[in-house]
Amino acid sequence: MSDRRTILILSANPKGTNPLRLSEEIREIKEGLKRSKYRDLYEIETAEAVRVGDIQRAMLDYEPNIVHFCGHGGGEEGLVFEDVTGQIKLVSAEALAGLFSLFADRLDCVLLNACYSEVQAKEISRHINSVIGMSQAIGDQAAIAFAVGFYDALGADKDVDFAYKLGCNAIQMQGIPEHLTPKLLTKVSESSPPPTITTNHYVERPPIEQNCYQNILKPGILIRIKAPEKMGKSSLLNQILAYTKKQNYQTVRLDFQLLEAEVIENSSQFLRWLCKKVSKQLKLADQVDDYWQGMTPNILCTDYFEECLLPHLNNSLVLALDNVDRFFEEKYQVIAANFFGMLRSWWGNAQQTTNSDWQKLRLIVVYSTEDLPKLNIYQSPFNVGEEVKLSEFNRSQIQVLAQHYGLNLLSPQVERLTELVGGHPYLLKLAFEHLKTDPNVTLDKLLVKAATNEGIYRSHLQEYWLNLDNDSELCGIFKAVVTSDSPIQISSPKQLYKLESMGLIAVDNNKVKPRCQLYRLYFREQLG
Repeated sequence: MSDRRTILILSANPKGTNPLRLSEEIREIKEGLKRSKYRDLYEIETAEAVRVGDIQRAMLDYEPNIVHFCGHGGGEEGLVFEDVTGQIKLVSAEALAGLFSLFADRLDCVLLNACYSEVQAKEISRHINSVIGMSQAIGDQAAIAFAVGFYDALGADKDVDFAYKLGCNAIQMQGIPEHLTPKLLTKVSESSPPPTITTNHYVERPPIEQNCYQNILKPGILIRIKAPEKMGKSSLLNQILAYTKKQNYQTVRLDFQLLEAEVIENSSQFLRWLCKKVSKQLKLADQVDDYWQGMTPNILCTDYFEECLLPHLNNSLVLALDNVDRFFEEKYQVIAANFFGMLRSWWGNAQQTTNSDWQKLRLIVVYSTEDLPKLNIYQSPFNVGEEVKLSEFNRSQIQVLAQHYGLNLLSPQVERLTELVGGHPYLLKLAFEHLKTDPNVTLDKLLVKAATNEGIYRSHLQEYWLNLDNDSELCGIFKAVVTSDSPIQISSPKQLYKLESMGLIAVDNNKVKPRCQLYRLYFREQLG
């Protein structure tokens, strides 16, 4: 066997995901190693537009010492690969860890250069000596800089720890405020990782939490959580689910945001998937294939819950459905009408029946906009149950969040920050994390560059910019919003829905304005 060490680069950028500069990343890695002092120690193999089956074949064909993945990450849902049609196919942390464990005698490093991939890195590091994942979203430029720095160090015959540090420094040297995003996990340290300030610090917004805790105990309850992107919906959902687990309830959480396109081609296929997924998470036998015949999909799914799932539970079931507005798109109108009508009927079953099994079911639906699909009012789950609307943090809540990060900000400092980002939870957390972890960052420095491509919000803003740039009509409408000194009306409900669900605008009395001054300043410059 050759003494050369093999680096296997896997990349995927499926249809329907934001385009990434993956070819540039691969080219830069190759060029860097080609120039390195110990270039003869390494050979690079690549597999692009990787489908799930390609991963195993590539591992068998190349027997790599290092695996590098570049592409999209879906957090707890998995890494994003492609299916046979080029659409999204998610692969779980457990599946990846299981695969890499089979090659652990030769594989000693895995680098997951994808957003929110620390979840997978933790699982893989149970089997592999060194694994690098990303603790949050990472922009193209930072991802490429890290990769180049990392492999330049390996090409100089440095170890993985040094290479990781050089990669982080490469991000910092380019003035990109994302050098804290990569995380190195080792097989030894994975079982007891040191606490980091990237922990999700939760700030309560009374009386929302207590109301949710009280309501979720009600038989057959339906709770609707609504707020724009990155306003804390998922964090609140986590709190509710943690509370229900203390009540010994069983929980199933499904996120529709990264649901594979082929799953939602028709109602039958989607509801089969739903039943299979719930069965799996409840660790109950999957009887779907045997059961799925002779009736309409809604009846089959309802009967499956009534006969194969709910009777086998000793306690209540909380079914949490995150990002259900995936089905608000026009192309899913038929599926939406069937699915949401079914949820409404389940809620009705629990209210009207003497069947205690339906009263075990508690539903939570999470979405980002008021622009609901056109449903019969008697078939909609969006006008029953308990609605929860998340607002921005107030001043006292902002102070609590700052204290979670060990920061004692004076009132004038808080005032200056909120003038820029308002009470936006995600934008505040990002600021506090940088103030806490980087001694070179001061509030003054942070605020001066915040609305530029050199500031800490760079990746967040550029992600929005990419979405706008791909939709000329939406881009033109948002330009009118950010260049107007007063709120304006948007005549297109479709474009209003998009901007509101993205979290770029605030709506008041049918008029809109930028959600915060950060968005006005940045996009006025970009769109001007």
